[in-house]
This record gives sequence, C-alpha cells and structure tokens, in this order.
Amino acid sequence: MLSDLRSAEERIHSQGGEDGVLLRLFEALGATNRYFVEFGAKDGTFLSNTANLRLHHGWNGLLMDAGAERGDALVTPAFVTAENVESLFSEHGVPAHFDLLSIDIDGNDYWVWKALRAFTPRVVIVEYNIFFGPDECRTIPYDAEHRWEKDSPYHGASLAALAKLGREKGYALIHTDSFAPNAVFVLRSELPARFAEPPLEELLVWAGFDAPPALTARPWLHV
Repeated sequence: MLSDLRSAEERIHSQGGEDGVLLRLFEALGATNRYFVEFGAKDGTFLSNTANLRLHHGWNGLLMDAGAERGDALVTPAFVTAENVESLFSEHGVPAHFDLLSIDIDGNDYWVWKALRAFTPRVVIVEYNIFFGPDECRTIPYDAEHRWEKDSPYHGASLAALAKLGREKGYALIHTDSFAPNAVFVLRSELPARFAEPPLEELLVWAGFDAPPALTARPWLHV
C-alpha cells in the first residue's frame, strides 16, 4: 500500500492529492490518536492538508496561521518561529506523540521543523522549493521575522535539504505530490522493516525549472 501512493492522490480540500495519500497512508500505518497540527492553515479548510481528516474522518487538532482573526474558533492566530513552536504546542495541549504535522509557512519551514524536538509526529508534510536539483541542500538563512513576499520564489528549502533533515530526525521521505510541491515523511520506526525509500531523483517531480533572477540573487545556506 505504500509502494504506489501516487495512485492514491485525490484532492478534496488539499492543494494537490494529499487528501487521498493521507487516507491511504493511515490505512496502511494505522492511526493512533487521530491528532494533527497544521500551520499555516489559512482558514482551516481551503488548501488544507488536514480538513478532510477533520471534517469527514473524526480527527481533531491544532490549526495555526499568522493571518487568522483573533477569536476564530477554528484557527489560532500565531506567527510560528523556531523559538516559539514548542511553547505553542505545549500551550495548546499538543500530545508529545501525534499522527500528523503539516508545515507550510513559505519561509522558515526547514528551521521550524528542525527546532521541533519534544514532539514527535508520525507523519510530516512540508512544502519544498521547486527550483533546486536533487544534490542541492539549500534553505533560506534563518530569520525569525521572515515573511513571504507574495509570488516570490525566495522561500523554504530544497527537497534535498528537507530529506537530509528528515533522515537526521529519523524520517524517510516516501512521497511528493504530483500537483503541489509538498513532501511526505514518515518516521522510520513506523515503516515496514524492508521498506525501501524511493530515490530522491524519482521524487523530484517538479525538477527542471530554471531559477529566476529573484532567486539566484538572494542568499541561500547550504546545509
């Protein structure tokens, strides 16, 4: 069931086929507490990786977004950084071990995931920057105040950088979406013993784009 996740891709609320992939994935792995954390979650429904699970499959969790309105009953207003991510989790009662984390903040995605140590999601979805090849481990330098400049390609980290970070944290990169630059990681301890991680070149489905000047003129950190 894990060897052909691309055939499971289906969009209900997600940006691409993540809804279908997650259903297939948790059918194969089993769910534990059916708890998720997603940031930035926008309104918690549009382009959300967790909305289908929440609305149709009995999941619950924490949704955060810097643009959320105060008093919003669904999405918590929060600007997530490497310094505050764990305190936000603790403040809102996130379990130390939970099923799904979705990161899409168009900036410090690499650094926020790296900073997460006291909490262990079984599955992580994180957006990657499409303008780098399989051998380029790059991310934007960390800046706690970084905000995405709309339509700018200067954000996030390469797939290779995230794959390397994932390995260091005990995760295997098992899937990338065909229609959106999102990568899916699973804790190695949750995978079958003989599971073979797909080659990065095979997963880099958005490769082949020429880097625009707005990207090459900005600083990048090799990790």
